[in-house]
Amino acid sequence: MSPTFRSLRSHNYRLYLAGSVVSNVGTWMQRIAQDWLVLSLGGGGAALGITTGLQFLPILLLSPYAGVIADRFPKRRLLQAAQGWMALMSLLLGVLAVSGHAEVWMVYVIAFLFGTGAAFDGPGRQSFVSEMVHPDDLTNAVGLNSASFNLARLIGPALAGLLIGWLGSGPEATGWVILVNAVSYLAVIGQLQRMNTAELHSPDPVARRSGMLREGLAYIRTQPKMLMVLVIIFFVGTFGANFPITSALMATEEFGKGASEYGLLGTVLAIGSLSGALLGARRTRIPLKLIVLAATGFGLTVIVSGMMPTYALFALISPVLGFFTITTLNACNATMQTEAAPEFRGRVMAIYMTVLMGGTPLGAPLIGFVGEHFGARATLYASGALVLVGTLAGVLVLAALRGGIRAVLTPSQAAG
Repeated sequence: MSPTFRSLRSHNYRLYLAGSVVSNVGTWMQRIAQDWLVLSLGGGGAALGITTGLQFLPILLLSPYAGVIADRFPKRRLLQAAQGWMALMSLLLGVLAVSGHAEVWMVYVIAFLFGTGAAFDGPGRQSFVSEMVHPDDLTNAVGLNSASFNLARLIGPALAGLLIGWLGSGPEATGWVILVNAVSYLAVIGQLQRMNTAELHSPDPVARRSGMLREGLAYIRTQPKMLMVLVIIFFVGTFGANFPITSALMATEEFGKGASEYGLLGTVLAIGSLSGALLGARRTRIPLKLIVLAATGFGLTVIVSGMMPTYALFALISPVLGFFTITTLNACNATMQTEAAPEFRGRVMAIYMTVLMGGTPLGAPLIGFVGEHFGARATLYASGALVLVGTLAGVLVLAALRGGIRAVLTPSQAAG
């Protein structure tokens, strides 16, 4: 079997990956549809930012505790419950939109409730990967997860844009697309049910005791690599990875395009992301140098994309942006998982998810505000500059803990 796909030797992982592809297509369809719903209801850049911020706010508030739950209970059951909750929220939003009763404030509320399910899904999903595959295949599985996510990104946004346009581009049209996502969650729930639990490498559940979250934080403070990753990923997640907002503003305000062209931007972005994910799946070790270079390339590409004078050129640079984005995220994710002791992995990945996505309630409204008052291009300039600042800060943190910049860039010390 090709090294790129070696994790597929696991029966349980094959089931999981197949279900994930279906569900991820639906997820990307809803992301486009939800943003277009807000715009079609009269919301602007600020409303988009608030919607995104509210959807990620529960991750900031609840993910650390969700990590404790992930270490205490079977992750397979936790994932089924979380997926079921998110399906219910998608169903509710879709029905409201199709019936013509949706209002912007309703989207805000449902986005927050949807995010509550995502807060428990993230740590369980991230730490469950290590239970399905051999430890030597963990980096590969992380890469294939991203590949499936970005394969769905190739299909989902374009399909959503076409369907919304075909159905009339109004709020009702977005509702039908959101209902498709509600049904797609059944794929993951069903595949999780079909797994052979005897083949899972599940650690013994951690007994309940006080201070489990503090224990996880204390553990991370002793890990210099993890601290550097968390600093970088905070800036990437909070300020850099706001593509639904920045792409929507560039497509509609800067280039005067519609839903189909907006959806296409997500698809071309995914071409680069999928390439980066498949390339990353071949790696067995992640040098810290790779994280630094990828994050730097990401920040610079975001800035350059803001300089593109036409929609076509903006679309052409999007695959490069996708490549650097997924390379950064995968390298950071794999480093956190491979460095974490099994009994701490749920809490470690919960803290990672909190830092990666929990900053969105701050970053998304801020980026939306910048777009509304200073223009779409300003959102990209600000995002890219802040990513570069965060990357430098992460390097300096590790240098301070390890005794110099060479600790970051020397392969013998950086391999993880």
